[in-house]
Amino acid sequence: MSQGAKPVLGAALTINGLTRHRDWILDRQRDLEIQDFHKAEVLDGDWRPQAERLRALLDGHTGRVGLHGPFWGFKIDSHDPEIRAVVRRRLLQGLEACEALGATQMVIHSPYTTWDHNNLDAFPGAREQLVERVQQTLREVVARAEAIGCTLVIENIEDKDPRDRIALAASFNSPSVKVSLDTGHAHYAHVSTGAPPVDFHVLLAGGALEHVHVQDTDGHADRHWRPGQGSIGWHSVFAALATAQSSPRLILELRDSAEVPAGAAYLQSLGLAE
Repeated sequence: MSQGAKPVLGAALTINGLTRHRDWILDRQRDLEIQDFHKAEVLDGDWRPQAERLRALLDGHTGRVGLHGPFWGFKIDSHDPEIRAVVRRRLLQGLEACEALGATQMVIHSPYTTWDHNNLDAFPGAREQLVERVQQTLREVVARAEAIGCTLVIENIEDKDPRDRIALAASFNSPSVKVSLDTGHAHYAHVSTGAPPVDFHVLLAGGALEHVHVQDTDGHADRHWRPGQGSIGWHSVFAALATAQSSPRLILELRDSAEVPAGAAYLQSLGLAE
């Protein structure tokens, strides 16, 4: 991120949210993450008319477009090869939607859990085996992402040590696999499980960080509150972001999308973003 320039916030929205906030998105050509295509019933249905409607709504938009990939009901490190095949198919369906929408980024969920943090080193080879299972799941998915110019960004969910996810992304040795940070998930892990504070996640990821879900929380649960409603130290987070060697998409992902402009206004009032 260039020194001195305040980052411009984007948002994670469904088609209904985009309809509501279209002027706000277009006014600054903000980055957008589309959240209509992660459910199995959508991916298995006729979603192309919805994609065409989204493309029409985005007429004149020159910001970056991404998509939240499928995640309900599975993890990307399954031991069962038949389950891995299902996960692979779902993620390829997500990439098909990315291609139809012109999306250049797809969010997927990290496999690491709090249990993993405390137990992987108790079993010889367990860390390496987890990475191998993820590579088996994603090998074809990564190849497809590379072919369509899309980047998979791995989002922290239960992750306690951000270095695990950073190393997992790097293990693919591909420009199409990078790191995502969810600020609320990181703050929950910090408060409730003893993980590092949010800014450490940014600093450790460095140039691999290409996507951030911006949301606030009290550290007890995954609140997805607008910034200012929880206890995240936003000054430290944005100071860390200012040192990033990449230009991560800063995406407000709020439980109530009606609060997106208010969340952006709060960070603007602190002089941190626009």
